[in-house]
Amino acid sequence: FVEEAIGQYRRIEALREEFERAATELEVTVRSPDGLVEIVVTGAGEFRDVVITDEAVDPDRASRNLARAVLAACQAASSAREWARHKLYEEHFRDYRPLSPHPSEELSR
Repeated sequence: FVEEAIGQYRRIEALREEFERAATELEVTVRSPDGLVEIVVTGAGEFRDVVITDEAVDPDRASRNLARAVLAACQAASSAREWARHKLYEEHFRDYRPLSPHPSEELSR
């Protein structure tokens, strides 16, 4: 029994390491609702790119609108990170029954 438990622990640790590597490589692109800002974020939460469209820097457009667009895109990126990690988690650990709720499930309660 102990050897089996140790073997399962090692498999889970290897999956966890693979999960973290995959989360770092996974990229999700989100846009602000008005389309002025685009952000690329990894499953690990790292912002890889921010694109501000030419329309956003139009002199007739208020800078406050651009600030709102950046904030909306950042909020969407945070949500996308959680979604991507949850999907990746399900792929890597679907064969293992959790001992406690997944952190993203705690957020939805």
